[in-house]
Amino acid sequence: MAPLRSRQSQRPRESERAKRSGASKDAVHHPVFARVYARQSVASERVVAPYRRELLAGLSGRVIEIGAGNGLNFSHYPSSVSEVVAIEPERLLREIALTAARRAEVPVDVVPATAEALPVKSEAFDAVVLCLVLCSVRDVRRALAEVHRVLRPGGEVRFFEHELSPQGRAMPMVQRGLDRSRVWGLFTGGCHVARTPVASLAAAGFDEPEHRRMRLPERGPRTPVSYFVLGSARRPVAGGANSP
Repeated sequence: MAPLRSRQSQRPRESERAKRSGASKDAVHHPVFARVYARQSVASERVVAPYRRELLAGLSGRVIEIGAGNGLNFSHYPSSVSEVVAIEPERLLREIALTAARRAEVPVDVVPATAEALPVKSEAFDAVVLCLVLCSVRDVRRALAEVHRVLRPGGEVRFFEHELSPQGRAMPMVQRGLDRSRVWGLFTGGCHVARTPVASLAAAGFDEPEHRRMRLPERGPRTPVSYFVLGSARRPVAGGANSP
């Protein structure tokens, strides 16, 4: 494992990778949603932070986090992680993430790019983190193909995502209706609440994901955004068992 760099050398290098990726303008632009999300996500940390810690526990080596948002995961990465490449296409959230990266205990490089076109080499990472991002990517199949490409064989995908309600008929019907609504997408930054991340990961060529479902908050009325799934999956090693 590469040694951790000094605090000064950990400063995020957004422009360096941006030049390599050819990023000239924002591929995602949701300024109103970004401002609301930046406040709302911080206010929700009392509930969400334990799941972030569980999501990232035990990771090591090089990690790429796709859809880093405002960087709330950065403080939860264990010291065994040698580097985090944090992908975030929305400018305002990326600027906030840069500030969070400077405070992180592990090196974090914040990069402007989309999940469907990651500006990194193939099989370059030991783990991929997907945290509340698959609901908003434009092309889930293409995004997961990119995840498969950049993850080394035997590497692990960790995910914490919205999902379609696994129970009943009424709520899934409501969720699918919202996904078809342009107004919902406008106010939520393109969030889709009726997607099925576990099935999508399996279809993308990963081993059957280990996962558990939860409703957040645990008490109170159920809403279309109450349903979550947390888990992991590995990219298979050709011709052999996966390596830990």
